[in-house]
Amino acid sequence: MDTPKQYHESINLPDVLSIRSVSELYSKFSDAFQGRDTIVVDIPESAEADLSFVQLIESSRRQAKSDGKTFKLSTPARGSVLKVLERAGFIESFDQEDAKFWLHKEVAL
Repeated sequence: MDTPKQYHESINLPDVLSIRSVSELYSKFSDAFQGRDTIVVDIPESAEADLSFVQLIESSRRQAKSDGKTFKLSTPARGSVLKVLERAGFIESFDQEDAKFWLHKEVAL
């Protein structure tokens, strides 16, 4: 008999989100998706992030989508994460789906 899937998993991230922690975070995300349909990531407001963290989040988001699962942020990007997105030019090239994911902006018609 199969164990029913848990629908939702929240992951609280540490304050340092850099190349040094990417491998550990990748493992956390992979483990969380085993048996779950939705992962919600909580990034601390005071977190210090670098580009490798943004790349990990983007990769996880795309993998979840291709697997028919949901990967989302509990709050819009802010602080260091938002600055990385701005400096790297991501925000300028966001489509509607990206803006909804990173900034929690809905499309206004």
